[in-house]
Amino acid sequence: MLFGIQHVLVMAATPISAVFLMSAVLGFDARLTVNLLSAVFILSGVGSLLQSLGPWKLGAKLPFVMLPGGAPLILFIAIAEQHGPRTATGAVITTGLFYFLVLPLFARLLRFFPGLVIGTMMVIVGVNLVKVGALLVTGRPGEPGFADTHNLLLGFATIAFTIGLYWLFSGILRQLAVMLGLIAGTVLAVLLGSADFGVVADGSLVQAPQPLPFGTPEFNLLAALPLMLYSIASMAEATGQTVINAEAVGKKIEPDKDVPKTIRGDAVTSTLGGFFGLPLMVTSGENIGIVRVTGVRSRFVTVAAGLVLILIGFAAPITRAISAVPSAVVGGTAMVVFAVITVLGVQMLARCDLHDQANTFIIATALALGLLPILVPGVYEAFPPNARILLESGVAVGATVAAVLNILFHHVRPWLRRRRPGGTDTDTDTDTDTGRSADADSGAGVPKS
Repeated sequence: MLFGIQHVLVMAATPISAVFLMSAVLGFDARLTVNLLSAVFILSGVGSLLQSLGPWKLGAKLPFVMLPGGAPLILFIAIAEQHGPRTATGAVITTGLFYFLVLPLFARLLRFFPGLVIGTMMVIVGVNLVKVGALLVTGRPGEPGFADTHNLLLGFATIAFTIGLYWLFSGILRQLAVMLGLIAGTVLAVLLGSADFGVVADGSLVQAPQPLPFGTPEFNLLAALPLMLYSIASMAEATGQTVINAEAVGKKIEPDKDVPKTIRGDAVTSTLGGFFGLPLMVTSGENIGIVRVTGVRSRFVTVAAGLVLILIGFAAPITRAISAVPSAVVGGTAMVVFAVITVLGVQMLARCDLHDQANTFIIATALALGLLPILVPGVYEAFPPNARILLESGVAVGATVAAVLNILFHHVRPWLRRRRPGGTDTDTDTDTDTGRSADADSGAGVPKS
């Protein structure tokens, strides 16, 4: 149980930040925010139990903890802003079912989403998330209280606390630096009179999240398309996490059999979460680091973590206390946590051969078009509503552009050149992640896809 609580402490900032971002951007009231906090903790716990215990082939029986995903969160907010939360909820449920539809074809689709594509998408996701986190600190331009110095102080102080604690501590305490920084920022807010926890004592001791908090879901396939595109990349990420987690605990797995179990666990948890107003739920890579640091490899540790998360979700005073944390403090924490996603994307791109001009061209074009609606809000205001659904989602645009250009440069172009008179396999085909010629790896003239 103690090791399980440790997992919860390390990952708790993510679901808290996710709900705060949703509530702040979409203008949810305090009651709805508390309801979503309760739901996100309970669904994270249920997902953790599924992944750790693996009933009915739902979960790979590995020490996983589940969280609301960063990219799906941004896509959920974007859909909700354009079409309302009911359509966003319908998009999540549709995508959860889409997982099961695409899973048999996943192995064939995966080659069109190499590190080049996923890394580009992660950079765009990270930049977008940092922007949304920053708006929690500054407020929106043009609104009263924008860039209030008091809120800026709380946000920057929270970041400073997080960095200072990470520098000061080592081992497990260093792993807890993000959560401790959030607590330190909250204490400062209380001392400055910016936080009121009087609401903690109000109301009942036990609560249950309300299903369909926004009303009956509305289903729009076009609105759900960005999430469905993301789900393919999410399956690729789940593949890597399953293999890495198995290595960390010393368990031998068969990827073609065990990876689908992880993806099914993600799909079931996400579909259930959709009925409670949550974005897609994904397996967390953070707890894999805890396993490596502590050496405690039992999956029943994350079973304990799942039980703790469910308990927190039903404990009304705890969720009310969390909802009372000032948004500027949560924003400071979110900026640090979500900027790490950008760093991970850069690391993934660094493993590609950027000396290959085609790879550089693909990344540059995808970043330019993907970041455009993030850096210049409203750029597509004059476009028809259906076109804006896709164009205003920088993540979906960037991922789509990167995937299409990758296919054109690394699949279609080599095939066309081989069809020309005098064309050869050896001078055209390139590995999309490394940029090396295929026969440099294989020793033969047979190109790799």
